[in-house]
Amino acid sequence: MPNYRRLWHPGGTYFFTVNLLQRHDNDLLVRHADLLRVVVSRVKKVHPFTIHGWVVLPEHLHCVIELPPGDADYATRWRLIKMNFSKALPPTEPRNASREQRGERGIWQRRYWEHAIRDERDFNAHMDYVHINPVKHGLTKSVADWPYSTFHKLVATGIYPPDWAGGTEDRVDYQES
Repeated sequence: MPNYRRLWHPGGTYFFTVNLLQRHDNDLLVRHADLLRVVVSRVKKVHPFTIHGWVVLPEHLHCVIELPPGDADYATRWRLIKMNFSKALPPTEPRNASREQRGERGIWQRRYWEHAIRDERDFNAHMDYVHINPVKHGLTKSVADWPYSTFHKLVATGIYPPDWAGGTEDRVDYQES
């Protein structure tokens, strides 16, 4: 097994991509977006963090979060989010022998992608990536049309204009870093 190297930066800001195990024709996250929101809120109460940006797509999510000063434990937060979300759903998904042996559900991929935000430019690029993702995946023509995103809250606070990436500008191809 590879030796995954994670950057643990107390009080750091991170970009995450978290995927469902079955990504093909799976809309589990948007079907249960309210449940995911409740689970995240409960985890935040016990293990605080600031959500700068978040988007839920049918089979994966992206977010930019900031941990409190002195705290670098994003792994516990993701373990609790994934575990509590899974426990709240009826066990109808297929599981392989390895997952059954470990007592795991077959909902989430075991790993996730994290990136430590380095500076303001990196922060802005990842925030834009989070919010453009529904357009990138062809789920909507306009960022404003996707309901499962912090974009609307950020428009209300003046961070993004309401027509940002509204489909009239030239298409930019974003790639995960």
